[in-house]
Amino acid sequence: MSADIEHLKTNKIAANPAGRKVLPTLNDTAAAPRELEAYGGTGMSATGPFDKAAMKTFVVATLKCIYDPEIPLNIYDLGLIYDIAIDDDAVVHVTMTLTAPGCPVADSIVREVADRVGLVPGVKHSHVQLSWDPPWTKDKMSEEAMLELGLL
Repeated sequence: MSADIEHLKTNKIAANPAGRKVLPTLNDTAAAPRELEAYGGTGMSATGPFDKAAMKTFVVATLKCIYDPEIPLNIYDLGLIYDIAIDDDAVVHVTMTLTAPGCPVADSIVREVADRVGLVPGVKHSHVQLSWDPPWTKDKMSEEAMLELGLL
């Protein structure tokens, strides 16, 4: 068995069977992107029925108040928010990405999104999932963001 391990080390064979997560080795030039998630919210149930469309409008407005620390634009207009889903229990699920997998503030941005979305009136809980699929490109930016950066 040790001969098999030595063979793998020597030939640097990397396998990823059935989508299993593969950790970077010391020889990798770039670390593998981290998969992060965070939770927020007050845990208080709505006192009556709520309007999902109105809640989503407030969530988007909240996301537009969170700025990328390296690019002076909000994360929503940068195209970092891939999906906002609100279930019948007023739990908001946000799927987002970052401009680069090696972002040094990934933890704090994901946490901030969860905390702020969790404070939107009527939201019971928030769940934020960081995704790298599909990878972010500048094509995901809003027209306003592109104008602000002089890309249009």
